[in-house]
Amino acid sequence: MSNPPLASGPEGPRALRPLLDTVLEALDTGARARGGPLPAGGPEAVAARTRQAVGDVLPDQGDPHAVRTLVHAFAETAADPAHPLCAAHLHCPPLAVAAAADLAACALNPSMDSWDQAPGASELERLVAQALARQIHGTGKPAPADSLITTGGTEANQLALLLAREAHGGSVRLVCGANAHHSLPRAAWLLGLPDPVVVPAPRGTLDPGALDDALTGTPGPLLVAATAGTTDAGLIDPLPEIAARCAAHGTRLHVDAAYGGGLLFSDRHRTRLTGLDAADTVTLDLHKLGWQPVAAGLLAVRDARDLAALRQRADYLNAADDTEAGLPDLLGRSLRTTRRPDVLKLAVTLKTLGRSGLGALVDQVCAHAREFASLVDDHPGFELHAPPVISTVLFRPTGATDATVAAVRRALLTAGRAVLGRARLDGRLWLKATLLNPVTGPADLAALLHLVAASRATLVEGHTPR
Repeated sequence: MSNPPLASGPEGPRALRPLLDTVLEALDTGARARGGPLPAGGPEAVAARTRQAVGDVLPDQGDPHAVRTLVHAFAETAADPAHPLCAAHLHCPPLAVAAAADLAACALNPSMDSWDQAPGASELERLVAQALARQIHGTGKPAPADSLITTGGTEANQLALLLAREAHGGSVRLVCGANAHHSLPRAAWLLGLPDPVVVPAPRGTLDPGALDDALTGTPGPLLVAATAGTTDAGLIDPLPEIAARCAAHGTRLHVDAAYGGGLLFSDRHRTRLTGLDAADTVTLDLHKLGWQPVAAGLLAVRDARDLAALRQRADYLNAADDTEAGLPDLLGRSLRTTRRPDVLKLAVTLKTLGRSGLGALVDQVCAHAREFASLVDDHPGFELHAPPVISTVLFRPTGATDATVAAVRRALLTAGRAVLGRARLDGRLWLKATLLNPVTGPADLAALLHLVAASRATLVEGHTPR
């Protein structure tokens, strides 16, 4: 029996080509079989279809058609973020050029924990990390800015707390708004830090006056965490006022801009992030407003010297004499050891589109959100929570109970017709449309609103809508 072909090496491209044709065909047939943004039938039906397609997951004898079968099933039972009616989460449709670049990363399979496993990739990561750090923190600082590639906002927020703790000699207390992402208090727990001080966030954003009171009344050292793009409504904390309070109290500042950080690419919207450059650390996710396949997160640091806290020595990866001889030391670039080269898809996207190309995509999804909000506001059967700040719109059927709002969402999910999120603000439950698809059109937005109205009518009034 011959060995199965490898993805790299002299024969790798030749072995991959027919497999890619099979995968692309199966993606197409699976999507056609699904027929919408989500598979119909709900969790039990989808699980049953998956079990039927897989059969014995580890048979005695292999199945030569497994790629076609399983990729088809994978696509048929997927939530497709590129479908215009899939708008629940910060789950973007990835750019084709980024997905294609990611294939090369998979085929060559560098590991970013030592130079001899990733010679060129290590330099590419350095270039991209510094370029993105400059987008956030600018140039001309006392020390150069830098960034680390992470798996996303959760890892980046954990790193931010770790660096703050080490900068303060091993102890720090988190001060964050009630609107902060759950990963921040969770990171404090993981690091054994004191319980966070939670500052009120009326109207969904951190209150600078209440922050000032908290900083005055809480013994330090402290780390303030602000948010630029909340996961519920896409709101941005008043960053200039927060930065001023932190400066007055000599307090370190972290900004979780996992969602909103992508506004930096847009000349039209980047002013909403005024004050971001004052932060000591910033979280950014490009698998949100960057249209990258998961994972594509970063933690930017205003002062690259802060990263010294992450240095580690393992003789088989970064022996002292190798480092002295000029081999780059990669262990201090992450808390992970084995680490895939997510930088390649980022570099290809940045180089292909440029800042203006990415900014145009940001402008498009923000415009879609404003258009959808106008449709909601003009419709007598719906209530709009507030005009969108980024690309998230909260709305609900007029006069509906929270139970009805939740039931409408689940009915659309079960039918596979539309994927909407949910958020609780101002004591009420709202439907959430997170618009991250640049090619969504006016007809798609109108169709989404019609589906919600029809679902509500079916549930509440008991008739089948046209």
